[in-house]
Amino acid sequence: MKYIYVLITLFACSLVNGQVDEEVKVKYAVETFFYAFNGKNEFAIKGVVDADVKMQTISLNALGNMIVRNTNFNDLVNFMITTPDSIPFYEKILDYKIQIDGGMAHVWAPYEFWYNGEFSHCGVNSFQLFKDKDAWKIIYLVDSRRKEDCSPVSE
Repeated sequence: MKYIYVLITLFACSLVNGQVDEEVKVKYAVETFFYAFNGKNEFAIKGVVDADVKMQTISLNALGNMIVRNTNFNDLVNFMITTPDSIPFYEKILDYKIQIDGGMAHVWAPYEFWYNGEFSHCGVNSFQLFKDKDAWKIIYLVDSRRKEDCSPVSE
């Protein structure tokens, strides 16, 4: 009986370690996305994003109504690579909350966006990823954007 408890404990530990390993891999994919975005690295960003990635933004329109706007991943890449080096931009991730179920993962990542050395806006990025063989790929990204109720942390 004593050996059964030891085996159950070892099995439980291996499951926990497996989950931690997957969380590290998921976080790595999202961190690579932002490292590539902030570094204007088109090749690296496309390496962690599925070819059919979907993107949306939630924000207030001019009338003060909340709207959902479909965005295009290629527009993000175009912004990234065409912004002159003389105009720096940086998306600062404040935290990561990761949930995984088999081959699906969700990442909740509050952020601040800085443009040309000034605080621009804040919000939350919500990523959906799937496990493609041994790598996690971003298949959906929705972000919220606001200029108020932000507590920007200077760089």
